[in-house]
Formats: sequence, structure tokens, C-alpha cells
Amino acid sequence: MGRQHWKKIWVGSAGNMVEWFDWFVYASFATYFAGAFFPSGNPTAQLMNTAGIFAVGFFMRPVGGWLLGRVGDRKGRKAALTLTVTLMSVSALLIAVAPTYDVAGYGGAFVLLVARLLQGLSVGGEYAASATYLTEASDPRRRGFASSFQYVSMTVGQLAGLGLLIILQHTLSDTALHDYGWRIPFAVGALGAAVVFYLRRTMLETEVYEEDTSHAAERGTLRALWQHRREAFLVIALTMGGTVAYYTYTTYLTKYLSNSAGLSKETATLVSFTALTVFACLQPLAGALSDRIGRRPLLITFAVGSTVLTVPILTLLKHVNGYWPALGLSLLALVVVTGYTSINACVKAELFPTGVRALGVALPYALANALFGGTAEYIALWFKDAGIESGFSWYVAGCAAVSLVVYVTMRETKDLDLARVASREAPSVTTAS
Repeated sequence: MGRQHWKKIWVGSAGNMVEWFDWFVYASFATYFAGAFFPSGNPTAQLMNTAGIFAVGFFMRPVGGWLLGRVGDRKGRKAALTLTVTLMSVSALLIAVAPTYDVAGYGGAFVLLVARLLQGLSVGGEYAASATYLTEASDPRRRGFASSFQYVSMTVGQLAGLGLLIILQHTLSDTALHDYGWRIPFAVGALGAAVVFYLRRTMLETEVYEEDTSHAAERGTLRALWQHRREAFLVIALTMGGTVAYYTYTTYLTKYLSNSAGLSKETATLVSFTALTVFACLQPLAGALSDRIGRRPLLITFAVGSTVLTVPILTLLKHVNGYWPALGLSLLALVVVTGYTSINACVKAELFPTGVRALGVALPYALANALFGGTAEYIALWFKDAGIESGFSWYVAGCAAVSLVVYVTMRETKDLDLARVASREAPSVTTAS
């Protein structure tokens, strides 16, 4: 892979890292600021309130997917990526300065809600813009490897948030963290987004987009997307199981280990940090493997593993009594999830022609995330509050089983020429031979 390709991947990934740092620190620090915006009482109820606002952010992602996907197809991938990081910087700053319940009543929760809506708008476009950019900017023979850096950067962003949490846990008292320490990561995120804004202004556009000859008036329109509705529905179906599993073992894992397994917050955070570090390292390896053997084998491996292993893994995690058993089970789960995360970006981008690729990835993916990814944590807490926590394990396994059917019946995408993908050539659900 040439130097120019690496530069494009680096700039695209750096912005993605900051975007997801801001997105995930909300979940990572929720146990500390849950009581700041809502009346005191049941800690699980407070977490459900903050998880509800977390889920609301996901419901803005389809709007962001449509709006920023349209920008990406009509104005270029660079324009969309620059706009997403601007929105993220503003939203992070809002959370950093939001007033607490004691100061402004539910006014603070309202500011938190507005910030999450802006974050949802931003991330709704960021995923597709970065997935499209990384896929188009890479060597055609190494698209799986190159696009895997989307989840590397996402995970590094989360690791940065968890790392900052660990540092603050060891430098500030628990009282200080609940009082004001939780604001620090959001201030850091706003500053980081400003830096990435500068980097993205100087980034290079992809050659595939610049050479696209499709009619300008049709680019990024819902009418054009409707012509590829089969592929759009395929994106929703293949995302369903992966996004539920991903958010279960990343954003919800820390809370599950502390709120259900009874581990200390510090131990739960360290488990998540270590597991995610290994997870990030696995992404390029799996992506490179898909360039050799295809995308479908990895997707099928993920779906089978998630369907069969989710219930025993979550059941055992609930009864762990220390760092090492919790880490081992978490790693097992994330190794399985890697079959999806390492290649899902390029698989979706490979389904659509250039003129509607950003919107084609953005809108259906955002819809799937709003329905399944964004609600995963809230559904988990709902099952817990209802006294049937094990029901969530079966829910995750069921979602994976649905996606398994799609993976088994879809065609392979790794050898497609992105510049020549058209409706008649786009992979669709069909009987595997």
C-alpha cells in the first residue's frame, strides 16, 4: 500500500477516533454523572435515564445518515467528514458545561439531550463517510485491511476514553469524579475535534469519487437510493446482529461487570480497557484475512459464534469474581465480534455505486443502529430492572441468528470494482452456491 493511501487512511481514522471518543465517553462516564442530571434514588433507574438519552442519540443517526450521506455523495467525502467533526466538537462542549439537576433542575438533562441529538446527527454521517472514504482510498486488493482501521480508530477512541477514566479514578477521589471530574473528557473531546477539523480541511478526496461520471443531480438522493433498495435492506439485515453484539461487549460491558457481576468500577474499567486493546489489534488481521478468503466466511463465523456463545458468556460473566476470568470471557466475546467489525464497513460500501455509496451506507446502517445498537444497553437494563436479566442474552443471540441467515445467503463482495458497481452488479440476497 502506497504512502498516499496510508495518508488518507491516517487522516480519516484520526477524525473517526475523536468522533467515537466523544460518543463513547458518555457511556464510560455514565456511572459518575447519572446522578448529576436526575433526582437521587435508585442507581439503576438513574442509569436507565442516562441510557435512554444515549439511545435517543441513536434515533438522530438516521437523520444524520440522510443529511451527511447526501453531502458526502454530492459535495465529496472530505466535505462530509469535515462537517461531522464540527458537529461533534459542539456537542462535546455542551456536555462539558451542562448544569446539574441541583442548579437547573431538568434543564441540565435538556442540555444533555440536545448534545446527544447533535452527536447522533454527527455520528450518523461519520460512520458512512469514513467507511466510504477508507474503502475508496485503499488498494482494491486490500480494501478489507484498509477499512478495518475504521473499527481500529473507533476502538482507540474508546480506549482513550477508558484510559482517561482510569487516570481520573487514580488521581481524583470518587466524590470529585461525581462532582466535576466527569466533565473533563468532554472538554478534551471538544478540543480534539477542533484539531481534527484542521486535519480534515487538508485531506485528499478519493480518486473513485473524483472520477465518478454519474449524473450530478441524482447523487445522494433518496430517489437514487430507492433504485438500490435491495442493497439498503441488506445493510439493515446484516447490521442487526453485529451492532447489538458490538455495543453489548463494548459500551455496556463495564456497567454489566460493575452493576451485575459486582466487580468494582476500577476493575470493570480495567477489564474493558485490556480487552478492547486486544480487540483493536485484531481488526487489521481479520481485515487482511478477508482480502484472501472473502468477507462471507468471517461474517458467518461471527454469527454462528454469537448465536451459540452469547448466553453462556454473559451468564458466566455475571458470576465472575475477579479480573482474569472477566478478561478471558470478554476477550472470547470480542474475538467472535471481530468477524463482523473488521469488515462490515467495506462490505456495505461494496454494495453501492459511487453516486449513492455514502447515503446507501449511512441511512440503512443508521436505521439499524437506532433500532438495535442504540437500544441494546437500555434493553439490557430493562431486563435487569424487571428481574429477568438473562432474557437479554437470548435477545442478543436471536439478533445474531437473524443476521446469520443473511450472511449465509448473500454473495461475496471482495472482488468487485468500486468504480463499476451498478444496480445489476450489486450483491444481493440470493441462495449461496
